[in-house]
Amino acid sequence: MAIEQVRTYLKQWNRDGDIIEMEVSTATVLEAANALGVIPARIAKSIALNQGDRVAVVVIAGDMKLDNRKYKDRFGSKARMLSPEETLGHTGHAIGGVCPFGLPAEVAVYLDSSLKRFDTVFPACGSSNSAIELSMEELNEYSRNQAWVAVCKPITEA
Repeated sequence: MAIEQVRTYLKQWNRDGDIIEMEVSTATVLEAANALGVIPARIAKSIALNQGDRVAVVVIAGDMKLDNRKYKDRFGSKARMLSPEETLGHTGHAIGGVCPFGLPAEVAVYLDSSLKRFDTVFPACGSSNSAIELSMEELNEYSRNQAWVAVCKPITEA
């Protein structure tokens, strides 16, 4: 089970006991925000993307979506989300529990600057009913972030 892999991974920082497991789903931003009692923007959603010769996970604030122009300018190709099967196969995490922790070494992680508005955010932990509260410094370190990027726009923006 992916949450156990994440628990083992976070143990190196003694944070394995800080994973929050809910009785309800946290698979969507709204479900997670309601379950945790926070605004949706503080949910750190992880998006698995095909970058041609490799897979990347981009973590963005819950009130944002990928901006195709910004993404293409940064990565040189159009953003193409992985299918649920591809996501599980490449990351080890199913949709709704995708997170930037315990990923195979070949999966690059990028954190979007939209997250920097907050002292702490809540990424998933490998299951559709888990999360952990992390500071930006912790998220940067634990995710093995390749780079901070700016590839998003607000969901309400056209």
